[in-house]
Amino acid sequence: MAIRAASHDLGGRLLEKLLHAEGGGYQGCCLPCGRGHAARFIEYREKRLVTVLSPLQVRRAYYHCEVCGEGVIPKDRQLDIVGTGFSPGVRRMMGQVGGKEAFAEGRKDLQVLAGLRVTSKAVERVAETTGQQIEQQSQRQQAQILSGKVVPFLGEATIAKLYVAIDGTGVPVVARETEGRKGKDPTGKAKTREAKLGCIFTQTTVDEHGYPVRDEESTSYVGGIERAEDFGRRLYAEAVRRGLGWAQQLIVLGDGAKWIWGTAQEHFPEATQIVDLYPGREHLAKVAKLGYGVQAPKSQAWLSARREELDEGKVEAVVAAMGRVRLPEGGAREEVQTEMEYFRGNAERMRYAKFRSQGLFVGSGVVEAGCKTIIGQRLKLSGMHWTVSGANAIIALRCCQMSGRWEEFWESRVAD
Repeated sequence: MAIRAASHDLGGRLLEKLLHAEGGGYQGCCLPCGRGHAARFIEYREKRLVTVLSPLQVRRAYYHCEVCGEGVIPKDRQLDIVGTGFSPGVRRMMGQVGGKEAFAEGRKDLQVLAGLRVTSKAVERVAETTGQQIEQQSQRQQAQILSGKVVPFLGEATIAKLYVAIDGTGVPVVARETEGRKGKDPTGKAKTREAKLGCIFTQTTVDEHGYPVRDEESTSYVGGIERAEDFGRRLYAEAVRRGLGWAQQLIVLGDGAKWIWGTAQEHFPEATQIVDLYPGREHLAKVAKLGYGVQAPKSQAWLSARREELDEGKVEAVVAAMGRVRLPEGGAREEVQTEMEYFRGNAERMRYAKFRSQGLFVGSGVVEAGCKTIIGQRLKLSGMHWTVSGANAIIALRCCQMSGRWEEFWESRVAD
């Protein structure tokens, strides 16, 4: 550790001399302010900059525009340190850990692994700012795709099967973010906001047993706490980016939530729609419990028979069997009716034997796993309560990381 610290200190001094070699960004007595005016050179000013090597002082030429009343520092723009005391390399490291673990834990890891001493609050601010920049870039790309100005080009390649999987999960938020919203809490007050998550992946083959195999490293994610219509546009733009126009078959996977199928119908009307098989089995278990109890042999026999029918896509037979269930006195007939409507409403999305014969996925495990890894493992830890803007920044950050686009984001910043 001592050798590393000494090496970092030596490297920091060399870096400081390198940054000062060209004169601090002086560009003459005047330069354009960026708003059509001239900014006049005032003086050289120093700034403390934390780098991956060590903290150092940067000497920069300071210009001032009297019309705008603002300063212009070319050196800050050149080094990508406008409005921050952290170098791009340090911000990249802080964003990396801030997107994966609690900010306090990220601070500790940076100190141990990189010898970088920053505060937990600094990790939070940089991670959220980076997430906001990723989201801004995503919104620009989305607008270009939806307007038709940008059409992704995959050459002559085709995609055998393109999947769009959709789910949602609650994120704990501060009290002001749930004002006027009803919740499942006994008090009737909501304590969470729903984060919508979508993932796009491709499938080319099936295994030796005929089960579908997801293409390796083909999954990308988008998400946010937002209205269904806004999320729908976000998801559609990502599908276009991933090659929607080159897909031979499009499949939408989701649970029974109405907003999911409203989104699918609006943006992917040509898709094969599949309701996740496994929540359907849970609905059957609920009816079996209402009618026969939990451990009763008749309950298990009824449930086993209905599962077989469901696996074969015989939804009408399942609904008919549910209608014949004799509930005990005071039984929740309304609950059973609700379950029957669930199956009736999704009947064509539950032809599982047909879907399996086509080598398709019938479960939305990929997006459910995404909800756990992208949102659950980062935003739903004990004691966490987020603002919507803070949560969305981290969701954007994690989606970028989990989609394998982290390097692409930083390269685009260099290009800009």
